[in-house]
Amino acid sequence: MKIDKTKNGSELTVAVSGRLDTTTAPELEQSISADYEGLSSLVFDFSDLEYVSSAGLRVLLSAQKKMSKQGSMVIRHVNDTISEIFEVTGFSDILTIEK
Repeated sequence: MKIDKTKNGSELTVAVSGRLDTTTAPELEQSISADYEGLSSLVFDFSDLEYVSSAGLRVLLSAQKKMSKQGSMVIRHVNDTISEIFEVTGFSDILTIEK
């Protein structure tokens, strides 16, 4: 997994590529946890994300809960595989997802 972060004022864009799974989810969680302060918008760019496991979903849910108290969170550029995982797990109803 590769994480690229771009901060623009109070907006943070996190581009994640590769696999977001049990091994890599803690790395993503740690990477974004330091950036929550003063953040009003969190954008995940999943253009190059190939797979997300339940551990990855937990990180996204945790980020959603945190951001719902201080701003917004959006997931962009989701491919069909990831979109199907979100739909099957019900996360498509919880998260704001823009294809």
